[in-house]
Amino acid sequence: MGKLKFLWQELTGSFWFIPMFIILFSIGLASALIFVDRTVDIKSVGFLNYILTESADSARSVLSTISGAMIGVAGTVFSITLVALTLASSQFGSRLLRNFMHERLNQIVLGTYVSTYVYCLIVLNVVKDNDAQVFIPTLSILIAILAAVGNIVLLVIFIHSISTSIQADKVVSDISIALMKNIETIFSEELEGEDDSAGHNTKDLDEHLKEFSNSKTLRSPKGGYLQYLHNQSLFNAALSGDYVIVSHHRIGSYIVKGESLLSIYSKNEFNDESATDFEGNFIIGNSRTPQQDAEHSIHQMVEIACRALSPGVNDPFTAISCIDNLTSTMCYLTQVKFPSKYKFGDDGQLRYAFKPLTYQSMLDAAFLQIRQFSKGSPAVVIRLMESMIKIHKFTPHRIHKTAIKEHAEMILKVAEDSFEESHDLEDMRDRSRCILEETEGE
Repeated sequence: MGKLKFLWQELTGSFWFIPMFIILFSIGLASALIFVDRTVDIKSVGFLNYILTESADSARSVLSTISGAMIGVAGTVFSITLVALTLASSQFGSRLLRNFMHERLNQIVLGTYVSTYVYCLIVLNVVKDNDAQVFIPTLSILIAILAAVGNIVLLVIFIHSISTSIQADKVVSDISIALMKNIETIFSEELEGEDDSAGHNTKDLDEHLKEFSNSKTLRSPKGGYLQYLHNQSLFNAALSGDYVIVSHHRIGSYIVKGESLLSIYSKNEFNDESATDFEGNFIIGNSRTPQQDAEHSIHQMVEIACRALSPGVNDPFTAISCIDNLTSTMCYLTQVKFPSKYKFGDDGQLRYAFKPLTYQSMLDAAFLQIRQFSKGSPAVVIRLMESMIKIHKFTPHRIHKTAIKEHAEMILKVAEDSFEESHDLEDMRDRSRCILEETEGE
């Protein structure tokens, strides 16, 4: 079920799904309205004389004009989208193209214009005015006119949206919002942390596997990124089959074809079908996806910051905006319960071991590369230290504070190596003391 949910999210997030759905809807709507026009005789009474079309020539003219205009504007919309994608790719990196292509408004606009064109073609085909039959679908033509007016309004909205969507602050804000949603979803679906009152988590994996003498390895059928891994399903399978399952990779890791993916340990001999049941619990693809990969959006924001700090761009304000949004995310993560790497059954026996997300790894993903690129930009280095101070105030966990202290020390080292102004350096040392001295005193 989890795999189907993942595939459905990938399908609905693709660029073509919404436009195809709108086109199919327009075909169904045209067929239904034509049936209504054939069944119900709509009279032109009062103000309807100015709205309804009763001449076959007028009907053909109106439908031809609308259909030609819509397909022309659809081409313009597609061209504008490509220009925006080109600018976004050159300014922010090609990995952000997925965000722009998955923008719902872009998909709706393109689908609406093409579907209006298809709708008009279908209605135009049934207009008859000859000796054998006279049929003018007045209601269908009225809907086509209303759709054309609506599309004009939609075009204005689209142009406004596309002009703001490539602004740096808007891009960073959108990524931050998507990142927070992903993190909330991922941590709500992750395996819960373990109560280690019995000291199980302190044991090495080999100690837990002493009684499980038989093992079998499930290898990757192809190379690519691990996009999906259903931890709960693997844990349930281990419980039902009296196995211990060890997952060797984390979501987002690149796996070479034939590399060990899962190891299954059992007290009994394996049969030929023992490992095949687990193949439906993972997906390997050509690129990383944000559904289960919490670091994916972090890397997108880091890429924007690093590009902004490159000598050719030299835009510290965009980098600072990325740091601020990453700081907000890391402050939220200080309150999150990270899962344990071990999952035990009710009998206390280890059943599933995997590589969970850790605060240290996410902090490294957020700030390591930005710090490395920030040398020579005092404003960015100072903001990095301010971020560490803010995150340090939020976290109640000592292990998190230790990780923050390590980053603060590295940031201070960058300042000592690159700051030319002594007052800036002294200011950095004063700021860092609230982290370094407090952590040492604990």
